[in-house]
Parts: sequence; C-alpha cells; structure tokens
Amino acid sequence: MENIRNFCIVAHIDHGKSTLADRLIEACGAVTQREMKDQILDSMDIERERGITIKSNTVTLQYKALDGQEYQLNLIDTPGHVDFSHEVRRSLMACEGAILIVDASQGVEAQTVANLYLALENDLDILTVVNKIDLPAADVERVQEEIDSELGLDPFEIVPCSAKKGIGIVDVLEGVVKKLSGPTTNEGAPMRALIFDAQYDSYRGVVLLVRVFDGELKPKQSIELMHSDKVYDIEEVGLLKLKREKMDRLGPGSVGYVIAGIKTIRDIEIGDTITDAEHPAPEPLPGYQPAKPVVFSSIYPMSSNEYEDLTRAMEKLALNDASLTYEKDSSVALGFGFRCGFLGLLHLDVVQERLQREYDMSLILSAPSVLYHVFLHDGEKVDVDNPAYFPDPSSIARVAEPFIKAQIIIPEEYVGPVMELCRENRADETDFHYLSPGRVEIRSQMPLAEVLFDFYDRLKGLTRGYGSFDYDLIDYRHTDIVKVDILVNHEPVDALSQLIHRDKARNRALRYCEKLSETIPRQQFKIPIQGAIGGTIIARKTIGAFRKDVTAKCYGGDVSRKRKLLEKQKKGKAKMKIVGSVEIPQEAFVAVLRSDKQE
Repeated sequence: MENIRNFCIVAHIDHGKSTLADRLIEACGAVTQREMKDQILDSMDIERERGITIKSNTVTLQYKALDGQEYQLNLIDTPGHVDFSHEVRRSLMACEGAILIVDASQGVEAQTVANLYLALENDLDILTVVNKIDLPAADVERVQEEIDSELGLDPFEIVPCSAKKGIGIVDVLEGVVKKLSGPTTNEGAPMRALIFDAQYDSYRGVVLLVRVFDGELKPKQSIELMHSDKVYDIEEVGLLKLKREKMDRLGPGSVGYVIAGIKTIRDIEIGDTITDAEHPAPEPLPGYQPAKPVVFSSIYPMSSNEYEDLTRAMEKLALNDASLTYEKDSSVALGFGFRCGFLGLLHLDVVQERLQREYDMSLILSAPSVLYHVFLHDGEKVDVDNPAYFPDPSSIARVAEPFIKAQIIIPEEYVGPVMELCRENRADETDFHYLSPGRVEIRSQMPLAEVLFDFYDRLKGLTRGYGSFDYDLIDYRHTDIVKVDILVNHEPVDALSQLIHRDKARNRALRYCEKLSETIPRQQFKIPIQGAIGGTIIARKTIGAFRKDVTAKCYGGDVSRKRKLLEKQKKGKAKMKIVGSVEIPQEAFVAVLRSDKQE
C-alpha cells in the first residue's frame, strides 16, 4: 500500500488539467505514441470541441521512480467549471493528495481558491504545479507571490512545468510519489468502498468506479449499498487503464471498477458506500452529499409528434448522467415535454447539445428558473420551480429566493464596470480584497437567478477575458418575486410565463413583447401583445392589421358613401377580432427564448 498514490488534478478552467494528465499518461507509458491524442481522458465530442472537462475520468498508471521503486498512480482528472464542483468534491473524497495547477500567465483565480479549500476540507496533501511556463506572458515570480499570499502555500515547493511542451513532467511525477502520502487502512475493519463515479455500458449495465478504504472486493462477493439498502452480487472487478483491465481482487487503497449487474444509474447514488452484505460496516463513509439541481427549464420537441423520440433520448441520456433530473411536463402552446433540473447553465447547455447531436432532436427550451420557497397566508410553504405552479398572488405572504456568495477576481482597472455589473444584478454586502498589486478579489452576495442568464459572459466581456468567477449557494432570502404572463390577443401563453424580481419585470416583459411582435405574422385584425403581473398590464406592443382600401372604388359623389364603407369594414374587423384566434409559430418561441439566453 505504501507504493499506491491516489491523487486528482484540480485547477481553474483552462489552466491545463487535461493537458498535464495527457503528459503524465505518456510519461508512464500507458499509451503508445500511435494511440495518443489530446484530451485522451475526455470521451465526449463536446468536451474535445470546447476544450473543457465535463465528467471526471480515472486512469491507473505504473511509474518507476528515480529511486527504482515501482508505484501505482491512480489519477483522477476533474472538471474546472463551477457547475461541476460536485464532481470535484466526490473525486477529492477518493484521494489522499491533489495536484493544484496554477497558470503561469493568469495566476491564482477564483476556482483555484475554491478547489484548494475543497481539498483542505478533505485533509489532502497538496502539490502545487505552475503550468504554462513556456508562454511569453508567463511570470513565475508573480505567481509564487500570489500562491504565498492568497493560498497560504509554500512558494518554494512549487513545481514549474509546461504540460504542452513536456517540460518538468518527471519533476511532477517525482513530486507525486515524494510529497503525497499513500493510503491507510484499518486492519480487520469491515469492507467499505466509496462509489465516486459511474459509467453506463450497454452490454454490462452500470460500471461503478470505486475507491476501496477497508477490506477487499472480489467477484461473486455479495455487496450492499448503504444509502439505498440494495444488495448485488459482484460479477467483475478491475483497474481502469484507459481500457478496463480485469483483476482477481481490489485491495485496500485501490481505485478501480466494479460490475454487479446494476441495470440503470437511477438505482445507485454517486457518493454511496459499498459494504459486505454478510458482514456490513456499522456506518457509511462520511461526506456523502447528493447532487442538487439549481437551474430548472422545460424541454419540448419542435414538433409534437417527436415526443416519443424525446422520451427515449432522455431515458438514454439519464443512464449516463446521474445528476440530470426530469419529470413529464405539458404546455398548451408547446404540447408535451419534460421539466428538467440542472446543476447550472453549462450543464443545461451540454444536455441540450447532446440531445441535438447524439439523438438528432430539434428542441425548444423554456427560460431557465431557480427553486423559490413560497410562504402562503395559511402558513403552508410551497417549493416552486415552474411558473405554471406559482400560487395566486392574493394567497402569498412572502417569497424567498436562493442567494449565492460570489467570488470575482479581476485586474484592478476593471473594478468600476464590474461593480456596476454587480449592482445591476442586485448584489449585496460587496467587499474588496487586494490580492497582489493590480489584482482585486470582489466578494459579493447576490441572487442565483441573476447569474443564470448572462452574468458570466458579461463579466468576461467587461474584463477582456481576465475576470474569473466562482460561487457557493448560501441561503434563501425574502424578496419581491412576481409572475409575469405574456398575453397574445388577450390569451396567456403559458410557455413564456416566468418568475422575476419586480424591478426587472417591465424590461423583460417589454423585450418579450418586442420579439413576439417581430415574429408573429400579421392578421386581418390588430393583435395586442402584452406583459402582465396579475391583472396589471406592464408592457404592450401591437401588431398592425393588414389594410385594404375599401374606398378605392368610390370616385366622386358624397363623402358619406366613403364613411358608410369604412363603418362597414370597421364592424367586420371587430367581429373578426372576437372570433379570430392567433396561431403562434414555433419560430416565435425559439426567437424569444433564444434571445433571452443571449442577452
């Protein structure tokens, strides 16, 4: 066991986690030059195209150190984006050490600090690596100062490297085996192993990725999942070496896979503890937290006869994505669909893109919302994530919405515009902390609903890409939330209703009305498009009627003839307005909801 090292790589987005993982895999000879490709642990096309890691990936490497000892390195590459921080948390629980990467040109950023705190919470040894030292903008001395002042780590113990050029990779491996400690176990304790991830294999069912803490796992053993109380028989165990490698047993300290005939990922909970069914452990491993969706949106097929295809696609996607929650939903305007819960806006974006690419679906998504706590006058509390279920305003005593603690790190010259951005998004209790000359950390508390749409994009735009952003959910606070309905020809369109703060309701309603007035075709009568809070109209646009000059055939004669024809036309228009209905084309919904995401 002293020659096993379980460690993960954590860093801010785009500081080079996957590239360093590639070089470590190459240096340990786990893959031939012919099979090598960039981001080798990232299996999804979206991950490769966007250059991001969405799912943590694991690989076991054999490394011969400079002192001649053979080491087994279990490496877990983790995502950097704040939406997937629960993946990072579970990966850290399976490790004794972490490589913390800092970009030599960018320095310490928001997610770097957040991931360090996560690692320290789990009592991990930290190996600090400064990556991208080959860049012209690299400033290792400045980064050392930041590591000392912001992270409180020893700046003289950092390992400089360039993962892209392969510089300093042996030093990183030596740092892993010398500075990170090996696993420990309790001799004779009942068997306990942590499920830190899972994959779905269409032939074998669910493949559990586990870290064994006490005891051992072997085929034909009967195991129990402690949180769900389900019992299974192990069919196969082994190590993950880019491909699954079958083994006779997984001993204490090992990281590997377990196949036990589990049919669907819904049957297990990631973070659960495995124990022996015949000699169970008295209590599960600590630190288990279920993934909680924070962003909710409805997904509808573009054509209502594709609902069955969408159902099948959602079921298949959920087999691989345990953090996606969904339930059936319906809309008068858009037909049947699903109400889905996501970990954040990037997670929503990834799910939407996977449905479109892998299952060839054309989709309409409703505006994202968060979970509100609504307190009624009779003392009842209702949780609402869908505007359709928002109670009657007269029965509501108060509404609470989720707040986050935002951490923004920016160059000093952008403080003014970023403060204005925070103020627009209802930021509260804002304070500053100067990290180093020219770099400022802004800490602020703001509603989660405000950062859903465009906050991150606008922050990147205002700071020319140098701003970094991280957040943690803190609590629920009372606020003035209202339901805004969009009426087309005096009929509410349920798919466009949304919950929003009263101060922003008029602007959002006006934007919806303008977009609909541009995309709904004209009729023989005027069509009013209105935004309303209850019975109060707060925004309006009118689509003009087609005009026909009925007086064109009048030549000469008394003016009363023209007036008579115009009066007759006026009556016809009024009658048509009463009986006429407005068909809202699908393009109108797409245009409105797409513009909402972009702004």
